[in-house]
Amino acid sequence: MEPENQTNELGLTIGFDVKDWGCAQTPNDNVLQGQYCRCEPLNLERHSEQLFNAYKQDLENRVWVYLPYGPFDRIGDYRDWMNTTCFNGDPKFYAVVDNVTKQAIGVASYLRIKPIQGSIEVGHINYSPQCQSTIAATETMYLMMKNVFAMGYRRYEWKCNALNEKSCNAAKRLGFTYEGTFRQMLVVKGRNRDSAWYSLLDREWPVIEKAFQQWLSADNFDDQGQQKIALSSLTRDALASLQ
Repeated sequence: MEPENQTNELGLTIGFDVKDWGCAQTPNDNVLQGQYCRCEPLNLERHSEQLFNAYKQDLENRVWVYLPYGPFDRIGDYRDWMNTTCFNGDPKFYAVVDNVTKQAIGVASYLRIKPIQGSIEVGHINYSPQCQSTIAATETMYLMMKNVFAMGYRRYEWKCNALNEKSCNAAKRLGFTYEGTFRQMLVVKGRNRDSAWYSLLDREWPVIEKAFQQWLSADNFDDQGQQKIALSSLTRDALASLQ
């Protein structure tokens, strides 16, 4: 249930108490280990060539359409972008490394990291064709979520181009709640971008975590690796249980 706001001595409605709030932790360099993949802090020497080659498997450059950078034709250009963008602390980038092949197959990051306010965003998600629609792709988001709330954050944000239907659908599937669209928020690659905003709150995480654990269980997949219960169904029911 939603916490109840309070009324002050002036008869004005004010926010509910956040008891014992201090601040959240800043993300560190720990590896986030999962069953199917691990999220390693992005490293230029270790990951850049693997990622560049993985993205080159996307012959139509679809992975770059809604990102404010790329595509990169030369590995030197990709490394220059990494040096400029990825190693300043915010955003905090991770490489998604497949546990079987040991190869980096995508990236994701934390950004707009605000420990004092308890708010943090996930973004710069870029999965190569080898990563897209895999269990590892979903587990990556689970690992990053789990880490966020273990660090004490109250709010986890997802923002994307409102025209990016795959990203909007992914946010809802993962348990984020749509909050609205900010019109004409950005100009990206010379085009207007309206941004759709989603969030997941700390009070929602316990039931969402159980949904992820049920979905990631080996019992939820058949011998061909096909899911038996959709994650979207599990997260939808989880959030409904809080109403």
